[in-house]
Amino acid sequence: MPWQEVSIVSQRQEFVLLASREGANKRALCRRFGISPTVGYRWLARYRAAGLAGLEDRSRRPLHSPNETPVAIQAA
Repeated sequence: MPWQEVSIVSQRQEFVLLASREGANKRALCRRFGISPTVGYRWLARYRAAGLAGLEDRSRRPLHSPNETPVAIQAA
């Protein structure tokens, strides 16, 4: 039997759809998916805020770097 490849985003979608059902035990779902309750509730919050697009991976790059060399100095 071949391996089933499942994307992380599809797992997140499945989790939030199951967790959004009325009476769903979110902690049991977290155990089933192998994630912490903190991560599960974070996924739910992102889903509620931005829909399915909120479950996509986001860049971890900082938006601001106070020690960054100014562009004028870099050009010189």
